[in-house]
Amino acid sequence: MNQPPNGFWAQASADPDRTVLIAPDGEEWTAARLHAAVNQLVHGLRAAGLGQGDAFAVVLPNSVEFLTAYLAASQAGLYLVPVNHHLVGPEIAWIVADSGAKVLIAHERFADAARAAADEAELPASHRYAVGQVTGFRPYAELLDGRPASPPADRSLGWVMNYTSGTTGRPRGIRRPLSGRLPEETYLGGFLGIFGIKPFDGNVHLVCSPLYHTAVLQFAGAALHIGHRLVLMDKWTPKEMLRLIDAYGCTHTHMVPTQFHRLLALPDEVKERYDVSSMRHAIHGAAPCPEHVKRAMIDWWGSCVEEYYAASEGGGAFATAEDWLKKPGTVGRAWPISELAVFDDDGRRLPPGELGTVYMKMSTGGFSYHKDEAKTAKNRIGDFFTVGDLGVLDADGYLFLRDRKIDMIISGGVNIYPAEIESALLAHPAVADAAAFGIPHADWGEEVKAVVEPADGHTGDAALAAEILAHCERRLAGYKRPKTVDFIESMPRDPNGKLYKRRLRDPYWEGHDRPL
Repeated sequence: MNQPPNGFWAQASADPDRTVLIAPDGEEWTAARLHAAVNQLVHGLRAAGLGQGDAFAVVLPNSVEFLTAYLAASQAGLYLVPVNHHLVGPEIAWIVADSGAKVLIAHERFADAARAAADEAELPASHRYAVGQVTGFRPYAELLDGRPASPPADRSLGWVMNYTSGTTGRPRGIRRPLSGRLPEETYLGGFLGIFGIKPFDGNVHLVCSPLYHTAVLQFAGAALHIGHRLVLMDKWTPKEMLRLIDAYGCTHTHMVPTQFHRLLALPDEVKERYDVSSMRHAIHGAAPCPEHVKRAMIDWWGSCVEEYYAASEGGGAFATAEDWLKKPGTVGRAWPISELAVFDDDGRRLPPGELGTVYMKMSTGGFSYHKDEAKTAKNRIGDFFTVGDLGVLDADGYLFLRDRKIDMIISGGVNIYPAEIESALLAHPAVADAAAFGIPHADWGEEVKAVVEPADGHTGDAALAAEILAHCERRLAGYKRPKTVDFIESMPRDPNGKLYKRRLRDPYWEGHDRPL
């Protein structure tokens, strides 16, 4: 089969015995088995009262159940609401209530938070289901047991309703209108064509980050729909990732720079133990990647190391390894289905080479923030929207990011971009992770503070702080250098690599007027 039928469901009918999924425990799932579970879940959700346009939420690790929920929503005209399983009960309750989710499916690993959320959201006991044992939840198997494995009637394309990360304020759901069309009437794998990834073609997609993240689920879902086998990781470790690439001949994956940094920190004898030559596309995004880290990954993995810039709301840019080596630091040019622009604070579109706020728009349709017309209208210029990043477009259309506007440090009237400082910090061998931000200063307004997570075998003490400051002195202009270094056991990042910088910065601003 050179060209697969369109969509997972058609493929499952055409080639039911093909292995489409490797679960985190190594169990292999055929298309027929997964298809049956998906159909049973649709029948179970409908028996629970869900109709087209309704939502259900999941608090699940990377698992067969997560993919089953995604495929069920996609063919039943439902909204799947993936919930970050690191959130606590009230945060989950907000998402469940705000989305209008009529059913919550949770894993026993997150029992306490899920139970508290269901109680606070006043979700009926009859509509709470657990993979494993959760007090007050019905077994997940009850949604499937006794349900027909045949396709449901009245099939239509559903969608995923992701919630923004919520690093500032309440997260908001990104809701796209449903088309009402049959799932097969929409080419669900077209997104991967932006990156040159083809249907079938022996591709094996490694899911190495949490599926609740917008891009991770979009990559995995698109791969499944164009005939790629999925290999699921539950808890990521650098060594296990290398083992799975070698064992299953993985060809593409979605990554974040933190994973690059930790892969590169492995001993050479471990790196050399595994064959990664099968990789065709190691696509990274979600956070800035320091140049020395990117170069080291290209030296090791070759031209498969590619980069994108995008937002859950849509739009984006893409850079191949060749693009990046030609224009170091770029995150690429606009996707064929997207447009990029840079505007100043007065809404004037800026010419190439001028720094401003990056805006994007998609040609494939818009979005709205669920129950938040003000947020939907805010930060828009016509059909363009922004997530607050600062950047420059060059004459060839390549985008170079500087930082998020909210994270920019202004010291003595000078703009300082933390990403550049963090890149210098991460070049020190004793630094496992780092953040730079502004803290109050009586004369300058702000001064640069560095917070560092020491690498294994290093102690965060005065001697290491002095060594790091000396290291920065050799790499950064005086006004950019951190004035002091504090140490932290573990940096507050979500598993997608996004840093919750406000959690670090806010304690330093207690009793002061904080930056916006």
